[in-house]
Amino acid sequence: MTVHFVGAGPGAADLLTLRAARMLAEADVVLYPGTYLDAAVLGHCRPDARLLDTQDLDLDAITAALVDADRDGADVVRLTSGDPSLYSALFEQTRRLDAAGVAWDVTPGVPAYAAAAARVGRELTVPLVAQSVVLTRTQARSTAMPDGERLEAFAATGATLVLHLAVTRTRTLAAELSASYGADCPVAVVYRASQPGEQVLTGTLGDIADAVEAAGLRQAAVILVGRALAGPAAAGAGESYLYDAERDRSLKRTGPGA
Repeated sequence: MTVHFVGAGPGAADLLTLRAARMLAEADVVLYPGTYLDAAVLGHCRPDARLLDTQDLDLDAITAALVDADRDGADVVRLTSGDPSLYSALFEQTRRLDAAGVAWDVTPGVPAYAAAAARVGRELTVPLVAQSVVLTRTQARSTAMPDGERLEAFAATGATLVLHLAVTRTRTLAAELSASYGADCPVAVVYRASQPGEQVLTGTLGDIADAVEAAGLRQAAVILVGRALAGPAAAGAGESYLYDAERDRSLKRTGPGA
């Protein structure tokens, strides 16, 4: 048998991939992070599937549940919020499964930052403004950040920043980032992107903390920071060379479809 780590997307039941929906429909046992998912996602599960909310379990308890279900011959899905490649504890869980001799695989999902960007209608990479996106977090009551991954170092690049697990520190972060981006830099904070309780706050580094605190946001929010968020009003924005009318398209394509 195999334990399937499946990205549940940003939380909306209709933003799962077709593969994820199929795997949920076939699973005997489903472990899911109740803090971050809309309960409607579980509507893809069989009525007789055993569902286990992991929000109050530590890694060893989660692993034990996965191993026990696998050894019972169950088809097991471990749902993660967003995509398993980001802040999902995939590394820690699969290391334990390897030690227990349990096979596993991974199915990607729609990341929360992509849902947040879609909700505010912004591309995070605007030509001549920002061509890089930094996905990061900050440290509060959490695992220490590695040496060298200082927020001010990322900010100095001018890249679009995506901050996870950081909404409780919005005021401090805004002050830190203003040194590189300027207090007038656009910011969007999206709480529970795509879910029924979604909230979208927009502003600048100079005023976003007031909006976040007034809304009482404490978790499950993504913060987007950068000049690209100005959209059509982004100063200095250019257009993609790929679609430039002056680009030489005379070379013949080769390979399938040529």
